[in-house]
Amino acid sequence: MTKKWLRWMPAAAVPAVIAAAALAGSLPASAGDPLPAKTPQEVLELMAQHTAPSLSGTLEQTSQLGLPQLPTTGPSAGSDAASVLELLSGPHTARVFLDGPANVRVQVLDRLAERNAVRSGDQVWLYSSKDNTATHLTLPADGGQHKDFGQYKHPGAGTDGVMPTPADLAARLLAAADLTTEVTVLPEVNVAGRAAYNLMITPRTEGTLIASAAIAVDGQSGLPLSVELKARGQNEPAFTLAFTSLSLEAPDASLFAFSPPPGATVKEIDVPAHGTGGWPAHSTESGAVPDAEAPDAAVPGAVPGSRDPDIGNPRPTVTGTGWESVVEFPAGPASAEAGAMVSSDPLLQQAAVAVPGGRLFSTAVVNVLLTDDGRVFAGSVPAERLLTAAAAR
Repeated sequence: MTKKWLRWMPAAAVPAVIAAAALAGSLPASAGDPLPAKTPQEVLELMAQHTAPSLSGTLEQTSQLGLPQLPTTGPSAGSDAASVLELLSGPHTARVFLDGPANVRVQVLDRLAERNAVRSGDQVWLYSSKDNTATHLTLPADGGQHKDFGQYKHPGAGTDGVMPTPADLAARLLAAADLTTEVTVLPEVNVAGRAAYNLMITPRTEGTLIASAAIAVDGQSGLPLSVELKARGQNEPAFTLAFTSLSLEAPDASLFAFSPPPGATVKEIDVPAHGTGGWPAHSTESGAVPDAEAPDAAVPGAVPGSRDPDIGNPRPTVTGTGWESVVEFPAGPASAEAGAMVSSDPLLQQAAVAVPGGRLFSTAVVNVLLTDDGRVFAGSVPAERLLTAAAAR
């Protein structure tokens, strides 16, 4: 599953596919003075008033998705599939540094490697020490407002190999909230030494795999400190993401200055200004000019069969609402790439089981159906819902 179409999954499903989140709501309450009582609406307003912060912190992520055991050796050990599944399983630790929206650094500390996403002004770097490769891009004068590069405003929110922050995940989960959602405030919790409101979001529909989501909201700043996601039928959280240490002081400016290490392979990506149309036909890599990976541009709810005017890829369509949303990716380059990955990688073949008309990639909180005719259906819904949607079109 690539970044080109992960972002079109329902808001409740996105945390599951890019490495998502949760914090158990049983943390001890603050030992200091209790926070002033607030209604759910008042806590939501506190979150909405929160702006891009200055902070330094450490994030811990755990997940229980029911994915297959990752191999340590063999043909799949270093594959793209293994990299994707690694992000969705096991514990991960990341250091996060923010100084306003234009200075961001996220360092994911793997067992034997480190991945970095760094933005300093209009300069963005993505680096992996595992293979000593870096990707560099310069945001255009419009501030990176191109519809496919908004993700680079905050590296870690949709960038390959980098964990999202609790604020990213909270925004996506709240986007799924509708009239079928119950929102309550539970007793306050303590996260990273800070007293926080415990906002509980519960879908009031059985048509979703999501049982509940808990967001710990800092009582002073409104910053989301942790997110918990539970699946139906499970007592333990399916995902947890939480700050374990946090300072709201501005980090040292040197943290946002990045240069690739000696010998690194560097890929340059040209980012067109918003409205100029099109992505370049290639990117420039040290010593080579490979075909570029042109991101899909799409609009939810688009007319089936329509194509993006900039790129020409089929647009995805969304059926259902809120927690029961299903996204369909028509047959095209992005869906073909996903299908080819499943067909060629033994690890994904193990994870994606055969079903009538295709193969199903299933986790505790999201299902993805790849049909034999090249379409892809995804949603935080039971597998039967995806099979029905595929048969109806």
